[in-house]
Amino acid sequence: MLRDAKDSFRPLARAGYAARGLIYAVIGFFAALAAIGGGEAMGSRDALMVLLSSGAGNALAYALVFGFLFYALWRFIQAGFDTDHHGKTAKGIAIRTGLAISGITYAALASYTWSLARGAGSGGSGGGWADTLASFVGARWVSAGLALALAGAGIAHVMKALRERYARYLEADEKTMKVINPIAKAGLIARGLVFLVLAFLLATRSVRGGEEASSKAALQFIQGLPFGWLLLTLMGLGLIAFAIYSFTEAIYRRINVEDARV
Repeated sequence: MLRDAKDSFRPLARAGYAARGLIYAVIGFFAALAAIGGGEAMGSRDALMVLLSSGAGNALAYALVFGFLFYALWRFIQAGFDTDHHGKTAKGIAIRTGLAISGITYAALASYTWSLARGAGSGGSGGGWADTLASFVGARWVSAGLALALAGAGIAHVMKALRERYARYLEADEKTMKVINPIAKAGLIARGLVFLVLAFLLATRSVRGGEEASSKAALQFIQGLPFGWLLLTLMGLGLIAFAIYSFTEAIYRRINVEDARV
């Protein structure tokens, strides 16, 4: 029975990767569009609003809620049971901590999406718990700690791309990997850079206060740099690549639940 439960979890975890990909596809598209003056950059919350305002509406919202929840659960399993064999060294513990933080983030995003869906369904705007989640990062006392965590995650993403460490977790043949490699590298580096910019914004906030730091703020910061339109275009395309990489993980990622160990 336990084996059956593990087998049935695999498609659920894959649905989580697909949900992550959908969000990043919207964020990347609007970042690239903003670079040429066709709109404005947006973060996860804005991307969710765009998706929820589509024809699919509530049906897509509930699909995303479950996708985010399953993805969060998979992250917790990876972190707690070390399914990818990171070990208990300092580096291993750091990676597993990052996985746990990712799980918390996507669990929060699931709750936020649920609040939006309920608010939209009743004619409201999502309020309550959704607003609490949306403003949590703005609390100055957590900014410094989150800045360190995001800086570490950003560097880890870049190194994962440059050293092709993502490949060890994909079950794809050599021909398929030749297609995946450039997409994965571009996507991971783009997401890593967003994390690094966000870490900088959070660190600045922890020292002198300021506006709420978010992925949207990170993209707008990039847009404000010299040749910002070009940088934001590349970032948008990179995040679209990360979305494609996420969809690739939904298909080829090794969901090795059987390797769970304490």
